Amino acid sequence: MRIAIISAPAQRRPPPDYVSALAKGMESMGHRVDTLDAWTEDGFRLPGYEYIVVTAESMSVFGGKMPEAVARILASGGGLGGRKGAAFLKKTGPFTAKAMANLMRAMEREGMIVNWSDILLNAAHAESLGKRIGA
Repeated sequence: MRIAIISAPAQRRPPPDYVSALAKGMESMGHRVDTLDAWTEDGFRLPGYEYIVVTAESMSVFGGKMPEAVARILASGGGLGGRKGAAFLKKTGPFTAKAMANLMRAMEREGMIVNWSDILLNAAHAESLGKRIGA
């Protein structure tokens, strides 16, 4: 399966280690995985993938606000209606559940079907979750 992982950390920086670990877990199951940086890339390539995974971090500890890069890359993707995807959020504080709801809402606004969501604790946890994609 062709999988796109959209990395949207809270600040503009290279993809964190948990994104690489998630991709490693998916590749170990035989999937073809590409990592896209939400801050620097556009979403024009997204319709070419069978499954889209969004990994994000909350912008603040208490608000649950998502980076604007998430909505921008999903909106520029076009043709994502009915596409299955997963929402993964890095645990940042007490309002992680609110941030997860905001992330899933942003994905569903573009017509995506979020069939899996989870909170990432660390890189090892992310790799083990990656091994369960498509299993």
